[in-house]
Amino acid sequence: MRFRDGITLDALNAMSRGTLMEPLGIRFTEIGNDGFGNNFLRACMPVDARTLQPYGLLHGGASVALAETLGSTAGGLCVDADTQGVVGIEINANHLRGVRDGNVIGTARALHVGSSTQVWEIRIEDDRGRLACISRLTLAVIKRH
Repeated sequence: MRFRDGITLDALNAMSRGTLMEPLGIRFTEIGNDGFGNNFLRACMPVDARTLQPYGLLHGGASVALAETLGSTAGGLCVDADTQGVVGIEINANHLRGVRDGNVIGTARALHVGSSTQVWEIRIEDDRGRLACISRLTLAVIKRH
C-alpha cells in the first residue's frame, strides 16, 4: 500500500486546524515507509488536562480519537482525493497500559486496502515505547459528490 505522492506533514497538520485534532493537540509527525513498499502514518498527542480522565490517566476516548484520526487520514491518502473519500464504519480499542503524562505516539498501518473497504491497525505507545492501546479501524470507501 502506498500513499498518494506529494503529501506533506505540513499539509496534514494544516487540515487539522479548526477540528477536533486541534484542541486535543494531535499533531502528525511522520509519513514513513517500512522498506517493503508499505507506508505508515504517525502522530503524537499530549497527555495533559485536555486528554486526561478524572483519575489522572489518559482518557480512552482520547486514545480512540487519536486512532480514528490516524486511520482515517491514512486511508484518505490511499484513494483518489478528487473522486473518493473514506468514512469510519467501525473502531475498536483495547487499552493496555495507563499513561499519566508526557505524550502518546500513534502509528497507523494498513491491514487491508480494497476498493470498497479498508482496515487499519493503530498502535498507541507512551514516550518509552510501551504499548498503551491497540486499535483496529474499518473504513468504507465512498464516492465524493
